[in-house]
Amino acid sequence: MGKILISINPEHVEKILDGSKRFEYRTKAAKKDIKSLIIYSTSPMKKVVAEAEIVEVIALSPEELWKETSAYSGIQKEFFDDYFKDRKIAYAYKLGRITPFNQPKALKDYGISYAPQSFIYVK
Repeated sequence: MGKILISINPEHVEKILDGSKRFEYRTKAAKKDIKSLIIYSTSPMKKVVAEAEIVEVIALSPEELWKETSAYSGIQKEFFDDYFKDRKIAYAYKLGRITPFNQPKALKDYGISYAPQSFIYVK
C-alpha cells in the first residue's frame, strides 16, 4: 500500500489538524491502493506539514456523499456544491490518525520539485 502527497489549502489543513475536517474531497481518487495522505499546505506556507491515515475511500454521487460526510466536512455546502458541480461521482478520503510534523518538510525531501495540482504518488 502506498502514499500520495496532496496539495491542500492552509485553511483546510488547519481544520484537518484540529479534527473538524475528517474528509478530504477530490474529483478524482488515486487508482492505486493507498494507506495515507502526505499533506502539503499550499501558499503561503508551501510546506509538507502532516501525514493522515486513510480509513476509507468513498465514491458516491455528490448528494449522497454530502449526506454521509457533512458533519465532519469542515466546509460549507456551497463550497462543496461548487467543487463537485456537474460531477456524477464525488470522492472523499475518510481520514483516520493524523500525524503532524514537528518540523515541516520541503517537497524536495520527497523527491518532488513542484506542488501537484491534485496528488502525486510517493514512497
